[in-house]
Parts: sequence; structure tokens; C-alpha cells
Amino acid sequence: MKKIYSRVEPDRLLHFIQTPADFGIREELISQGEILQLSCQAVPGNTKFRPHRHIPKKVEIKEITAQESWVIISGRVRVTFYDLDDVILEKIDLEAGDVSVTLAGGHGYEILEDSKILEFKTGPYLGQAQDKVFIAG
Repeated sequence: MKKIYSRVEPDRLLHFIQTPADFGIREELISQGEILQLSCQAVPGNTKFRPHRHIPKKVEIKEITAQESWVIISGRVRVTFYDLDDVILEKIDLEAGDVSVTLAGGHGYEILEDSKILEFKTGPYLGQAQDKVFIAG
């Protein structure tokens, strides 16, 4: 896994990339305190997971920033990661199987070839005006 930390707040993980080569035994990729939860695992054939459902829980949250993850199913995508002050931290080309996660800071995507992507983002979604601020670039 490639982790990208803030230059403004050096101990703060802002973004990371998970590739298919990074998979092994179950690993929690994001700390339990974050809104977005994500884990990865390589699972052998004939494995069963017990049927279950998740129970409602009360969580008091005064304010959250949307956190987002892209899973590249096919194609190639270039992601640009930004720091908390909107300065570019890094540009990375993603390929099929790669996962891009943004916990804080900004990001931009450039589709390099026809691609299929799954996007996961924390909600609720209250419309673009209440969801994002565009970074000049």
C-alpha cells in the first residue's frame, strides 16, 4: 500500500493506493475512527462467510467531510492528490484492480483510456454546493 501524508499536518494520512499485489490476510486499511471503512483480504476458494445483517447504531457526529474511494475495474486513470492547502502532493497512474482512497485533502482524476470505475463515498449527499469546493488547476 502506498500512503500519502499531509505536508501541512505530517502525521495525517490523507490518501492511499491499494493494488492487487498488496492483498494478503485480512487487513483493516482505515482506522476505526474514520467514517469510511475499508479492508482487504485474499480469500481462498470454498470459503464461507456466515450470513448476517448489520444493526443500527447511534453515532453522534457534528460535522463530516466526505471520504471517497475509486476502484478501477478496467482501463487507466491518473489521480492527482492534493494536500489540505490545495497544493499537489503526487500524481499516480491507476490500472485495473487498483484502489484510490481519499480521507482528507483533495483529488482530481484524468481518464487516460476507456475505463470502468466503482466509486464509493460517504453520505448523505446533499448536492454539489454542499459537497465540494473546486481546486484551481
